[in-house]
Amino acid sequence: MSAPAPLEGTRTQVIELLQAYHVAYRLLPHSEPVFTVAAAAEKRGVILEEMVKSILLRESGGNRYVMACVRGPDRLDTQALRGLLDGPWRRLTFASREQILEVTGYVQGAVAPLCVPASIPVVFDEAISGCARVNISSGDPMLGLELETQDLIRLAHARLAGIASPGDQ
Repeated sequence: MSAPAPLEGTRTQVIELLQAYHVAYRLLPHSEPVFTVAAAAEKRGVILEEMVKSILLRESGGNRYVMACVRGPDRLDTQALRGLLDGPWRRLTFASREQILEVTGYVQGAVAPLCVPASIPVVFDEAISGCARVNISSGDPMLGLELETQDLIRLAHARLAGIASPGDQ
């Protein structure tokens, strides 16, 4: 893989970050927006296990957030995630569409684990590290990216832990 120029007119903060760090990636454009990992895998022609679901969660009744990432077919174990976080965290709930946009700048369905505020911890399920390459959103629902897993983990400043269980997407 090499670091290509973005598609004409396509520039996202994720693409800019990858280019700034000279990280090789492959653009995976869609003919229409996608909002689920299954639809994205199909449109991109990749296997579901290489897809990374980026899930923003909010502490119930609080203003703290955490980004959790699991492979496409896996389910997030919110109890396991909460147990890994520093300090006491109350119950975790999925962030709303409005909160996702406000906190990350991404629209729901196009969330990437990159370029999130530094105050938000990022935790990847350890199964992700077993993939040679992964697919994430570019931040644009019309464009995905494929990159080496270790580059993603490094740039996301992610912690690896067991936070997923096998399940339906």
